[in-house]
Amino acid sequence: MKIAIGCDHGGDNLRPIIAEYLQELGHDVIEYSPKTGESTDYPQYGKMVAEDVVANKVEAGILICGTGVGISIAANKVKGIRAVVCSEPATARLSKQHNNTNILAFGGRIVGSVLAKEIVKAWLDAEFEGGRHARRIGMIADIEEEFLC
Repeated sequence: MKIAIGCDHGGDNLRPIIAEYLQELGHDVIEYSPKTGESTDYPQYGKMVAEDVVANKVEAGILICGTGVGISIAANKVKGIRAVVCSEPATARLSKQHNNTNILAFGGRIVGSVLAKEIVKAWLDAEFEGGRHARRIGMIADIEEEFLC
């Protein structure tokens, strides 16, 4: 699988660890990150990864900022993105199974590297269950269409 990973300065400590882990799992990785130590704005990285996902340049995205919240909010502004912030594996797994999330986010200041790997693995291993969940994803897409500017 081809995966884009992006971060601001708040996630740059975890990004290389997760990128290497993804490669160990056999995935191709595209990285978007600041120069080490450079303070940056998370929305630009959320947007870059989200654009790659909706353009099908990658099959999934991973975002990291200080908490995972701001960067996921930015990504969710891109039509077709369902980014989720997770601080533990169960939510990551369920977000894929029930919400068909296409971007995973977490906080570089919230989770350590071991837990981050567990979150990533749970999310990647999960599969969308469809059924009643597909109807709900359709409802989310309808809301997205209704509020396009």
